[in-house]
Amino acid sequence: MKTIPRILAAFALVVALAAAAGYAWVRQSLPQLAGTLALSGLRAPVEILRDRHGVPHIYAASIEDAYFALGFAHAQDRLWQMEMNRRIGSGRLSEVLGAATLDTDKFLRILGVRRVAEASLKALSAEARGELDAYAAGVNAFLAQRTGPLPPEFLLTGVRPEPWHSADSIAWIKMMAWDLSGNWRSELLRLRLARKLSIAQIGELLPPYPGDAPLAIADYSKLYRQLDASQLASVAIPGLAEAGASNNWVLAGSRTASGKPLLANDPHLGLSAPALWYFAHLSAPGFEVMGATLPGVPGVVLGHNQHIAWGYTNTGPDVEDLYIERVDGAGQVLAPQGWQKLATHSEVIKVKGQADVALTVRESRHGPLISDAFSQAAGTLPRGYALALAWTALREDDLSMLGAGGFARASNWNEFLAAARDVHSPQQNIVYADTEGNIGFVAPGRVPVRKPANDLKGQAPAPGWDAKYDWDGFIAFEDLPRSYNPASGAIITANDKIVPEDYPHYLTSEWSLPYRARRIAQLLEQTPKHTLESCARIQADTVSLQVREILPLLLKAKSTDAEALQVLRQLGQWDANMAVEGAEPLIVSAWLRELGRLIYADELGDLFRGAWEHRASFIYNVLADAGGQGRWCDDVSTPATESCAELLIKSLDLALADLKRRYGDERKQWHWGDAHFALSEHRPFGRQPLLAKFFDVGVPSPGDTYTINVGRNALVDEAAPFASRHAASLRAIYDLADLDKSVYIHSTGQSGNLLSPLYKNFAERWSRVEYIPMSMRRSDAMAGALGTLRLQPR
Repeated sequence: MKTIPRILAAFALVVALAAAAGYAWVRQSLPQLAGTLALSGLRAPVEILRDRHGVPHIYAASIEDAYFALGFAHAQDRLWQMEMNRRIGSGRLSEVLGAATLDTDKFLRILGVRRVAEASLKALSAEARGELDAYAAGVNAFLAQRTGPLPPEFLLTGVRPEPWHSADSIAWIKMMAWDLSGNWRSELLRLRLARKLSIAQIGELLPPYPGDAPLAIADYSKLYRQLDASQLASVAIPGLAEAGASNNWVLAGSRTASGKPLLANDPHLGLSAPALWYFAHLSAPGFEVMGATLPGVPGVVLGHNQHIAWGYTNTGPDVEDLYIERVDGAGQVLAPQGWQKLATHSEVIKVKGQADVALTVRESRHGPLISDAFSQAAGTLPRGYALALAWTALREDDLSMLGAGGFARASNWNEFLAAARDVHSPQQNIVYADTEGNIGFVAPGRVPVRKPANDLKGQAPAPGWDAKYDWDGFIAFEDLPRSYNPASGAIITANDKIVPEDYPHYLTSEWSLPYRARRIAQLLEQTPKHTLESCARIQADTVSLQVREILPLLLKAKSTDAEALQVLRQLGQWDANMAVEGAEPLIVSAWLRELGRLIYADELGDLFRGAWEHRASFIYNVLADAGGQGRWCDDVSTPATESCAELLIKSLDLALADLKRRYGDERKQWHWGDAHFALSEHRPFGRQPLLAKFFDVGVPSPGDTYTINVGRNALVDEAAPFASRHAASLRAIYDLADLDKSVYIHSTGQSGNLLSPLYKNFAERWSRVEYIPMSMRRSDAMAGALGTLRLQPR
């Protein structure tokens, strides 16, 4: 009888030893951080010194070798992320993930980002192509010399990385532009809403920017009621929707304690594991730059050199238009001059576990026929029609790749502006500061000019055969918004409206609401002379001006229920600070979620889930009965006439019941940070529950959609409706009195390898709005350094 326990114990020991051996083997996928490697493609020796936070400081004899080493470091630390980014840009996800991503691949192949990226290479200077090639050579040098296992994702999927190409880098820049250019989704939303709502109702649900008059546009509802493009919107790559966010501000020396400028920036993007950004410092003769890079792309996108610093927020211009094209069975499309031949080419999509899928891509003079991507969407269009997309980033002469390199080399405002001229897509609000004490702002990018006769103004799909809806060139660079050394000594952008009423050109009517910009301005005014620390406190601010605005209307709720009365008293004593430890942020967020559902789900019916968003202006106007909009409170599916007063109490009761179900009956145990955790989701394992527990990164998170320290949740997600999925992808503060005192942080860690201690070592600090040093001094980098890797030419 003693034999069996001994056998089991021996078996357990063997399993444990095998697991330990397997773990030790997989850990060999972690990068080499010290020693010497001989590599083909280098011109001269390079050092990669990784500081104690895992940030590589690259010391090279030329800019090309610095980019080679950056490509090598990116591949060491973020190879799987680069693989996924490349596959997204090329429409090759199904080779890895199977039929689940086939519709996405079809859409991306038809969109043609990778094809345009290849063509765009020809428009770049020989110098820029050389730097792209050097970067690709660095990535490929890593692939050629590596031995042992690949990172865990490759082992789990069976994928083998292919050689990197310069076009892969440009394609990912264009996918970033896609994520920041969301107007076509607004057009599709209006098209869908026109099936159920009048133009006036759509204008209330999607109101203009505060203080602006509604755009005068044609009544498109009669034309579009027969169309249903909902399938298109549901499977396209997710991007920025209403209230997409970023912050930046720059202060002149007259507003700072040091007498030199301070520049703060926190771009808000979808959270991911690993983070979108990778920090690096590049040093070569006449070239010194440090900041945030994108794995897969050479150059520092956000950062500083020895003379200037710069930071981005998204302008959010309308640079996409949808066109309803009239097509025939002979491969022709109707144009103003008559019938023209559609351009076509063939694509083959490889799908894991099944046969290849052939795809014919059709293009009109406006752009690709994206309705061809999805048979259900194409089937709902009237016979003989298709939807085409015009997008500025699909132009083959797009030079946006040059922008980062130009900023890195610039030493003054004029050189900075010259570099900004090449930023075509996406348009960004770029703030600037230099060590001489100057500050500035410019919003470069290609923004289409729409003709005076265009009565849709890019708000809804236009008839493609009518020339009045065609673009009429682009706004001249000299006419784009800019400012230099303003008398106020401060420039603030937060995706809000950046142009005065008399600005002669149309950029967009879909600016983000101004709550964050107003709060930044308030806090800047409260301190006469700012420091790096005071700017950090502003980046950490979690007071919601939107909640402060709507709370008095919510508190008009009349109830006889004891619990509801307690909650109303609790909210009445609250200052709208969306802090992690409070229950009030959770209660008011749940209340507004249920209130929105009650207000407009009945009117939208089956369209509601696709349109369920944070609609602060609309909800406020309904509760305030602005222009009689209180009528939205009536449930159109019942014979009775419901009032907003009834909906306030009903939605509060529903919210409290939902919170009890999720977090228990004791309100003292409800904490916003527990519900509103920042979820950095791994691609693709974040969608696999067993793997997500290991690969996703989650930390408690304050704020809401409209706070400076933003944390946007997806109302439509029933499983985790309060989780923050869109937040500060990085934070940086640049001190122009001493740029080596600048600080930054991003949301996870430098490594994309789950087994690395650098996979999520930034996450807690990021959640607490703490920073790491951003010094280019070699002595600072060497203090506690993880190692120095020397690359030698072979």
